[in-house]
Amino acid sequence: MVTTAGVRAADDNPARERPQWRPRVPGLVAVVVRLAAVFAVLDILHPVNRPRYESRALHAAANGAIFAAAVFAAGTMLVLAGALKHRKRRAWVLTVCAVALGALTHVPVHRWSVVAVDLAVLALLVLARRDFTAVSERTGRVAALRVFVVMAGVSVVAGLFLTARTSDSSLLERFEQVFVGLLGFTPELAFHGERTGALTEIGLNTLGALTALLTLLTLLAPARKSAGLAPDAEQRLRALLEKYGNRDSLGYFALRGDKAAIFSASGKAAVVYRVVGGVTLAAGDPLGDPEAWPGAIQAWLDEADRYAWTPGVIGASEEGAIAYQRAGLDSLELGDEAVLHLDEFRLEGRSMRGVRQAVNRVRRSGYTLDVRRQRDLAPADLEEARTTAEALRGEDVERGFSMALGRLGDPRDPELVVARARDGAGRLVAVLTFVPWGTDGLSLDLMRRARDSENGTVEFVVVGVAELAAGLGVERISLNFAVFRSVFERGARVGAGPVLRLWHRVLLVASRWWQIESLYRANAKYQPEWVPRFVCFRRAAELARVGMAALEAEAFVQFPRLRWLAR
Repeated sequence: MVTTAGVRAADDNPARERPQWRPRVPGLVAVVVRLAAVFAVLDILHPVNRPRYESRALHAAANGAIFAAAVFAAGTMLVLAGALKHRKRRAWVLTVCAVALGALTHVPVHRWSVVAVDLAVLALLVLARRDFTAVSERTGRVAALRVFVVMAGVSVVAGLFLTARTSDSSLLERFEQVFVGLLGFTPELAFHGERTGALTEIGLNTLGALTALLTLLTLLAPARKSAGLAPDAEQRLRALLEKYGNRDSLGYFALRGDKAAIFSASGKAAVVYRVVGGVTLAAGDPLGDPEAWPGAIQAWLDEADRYAWTPGVIGASEEGAIAYQRAGLDSLELGDEAVLHLDEFRLEGRSMRGVRQAVNRVRRSGYTLDVRRQRDLAPADLEEARTTAEALRGEDVERGFSMALGRLGDPRDPELVVARARDGAGRLVAVLTFVPWGTDGLSLDLMRRARDSENGTVEFVVVGVAELAAGLGVERISLNFAVFRSVFERGARVGAGPVLRLWHRVLLVASRWWQIESLYRANAKYQPEWVPRFVCFRRAAELARVGMAALEAEAFVQFPRLRWLAR
């Protein structure tokens, strides 16, 4: 379990910074290790004067073992180089072992150039040992062992199947030669045909290499943090929301059960995040007192450094982006949040004609709307709303991370506003929920409607909530977030530059799958105030990784994982 011990307060003396060149040391070491591995591989594949692994003083089996060990050491160095770049201590230890093994295997065959290179790399690793401090997951060794057992079992069974057509070979002999083939040697079996023997050798060698690779990758996998908000952490977050919940419309979504929270030493601020594929992804602004934000952000960044996670933030406001920027992150405008100020919201006017017509059409069809806090709904009505919303979900995957709570019917959220629309026959055809935004605001959470409902049902519900909100003490409503809104707004205008027009076309193509443009159009019709939101990242090279983690967290994409092997 990841801990948060040792968190500094915002006003504590900052730790002494390392020289500017020190953060680059792991990357440089990774490059050197990779080059040394390539040099060793080239030396193995391209002998200059004589075969490298022939010696009268050595038995043929010993020659083969030396060759296999040299190949294994070089391949391991290539794989470990990536983990070295992330300062993994476990990768450093394994690399030292692999480099030492590579040097030793070249001594009996007198390949002194490779030995010299490996010894130089070994010296560099020892000198740079203090730069590799990132902690690996404690359960990584057990997980790697499980992967090895599963993959080894699969490889042996597959090998026995591949060698089933050999002549005059017992099961024990086949098992021994399968083991030999998995280690990278040529199995000594009588195959029916030279091609069959060659293909079997390639298959066994590949299975052995794949087993070693998956085991090593599991051992070096980024530390995972269990996706769950502890009850005490949730209570502390609720206390912060009671005092500072008016600041950020995304604040209440911090209470999602699949997030984690890290607090400043004073407890007056917190960063809420989830670890996704080695990225510690925060959503929205830090909660709590802005004066305590630096302490919470620094605690979050310290944890990221400790476990070699890549820090990233999605959906930060301008104030939040400034706070993250002061902590060393960069920022880029991601899109805009649509906010309705109810004291200014009106259906009159030419710009609201489309919404006005849609609402009137639905009303003439006999639709009715009920808007109440969740605490005021009878259990039967609440259960009907929950089951209907579940039935109306268009996809199996529940989307949402930064702007979704998904807890309709949960007694922990009594202030949740539930809007229910019924058709003329009394059938529940639409359910929209809004989470509290401080004491005088709402943020759209869930939006479900039946496909056979009247066109304009959503507009009917949103306008109805805006009209009835005064009775709930609401003065502002945050609607959906529009990604890259400015591109859609300006990309189609006369005079748009070639880069903007190209970016606009790319987003139009992407909208076929992710409804980017339709979300912008759906929000724009209400004439809202557009509030910019930002994505924050440490380096430009990490922006793509943060973006992919955000897509996975929001369930727009799903990447295959090896967790089913590591459990």
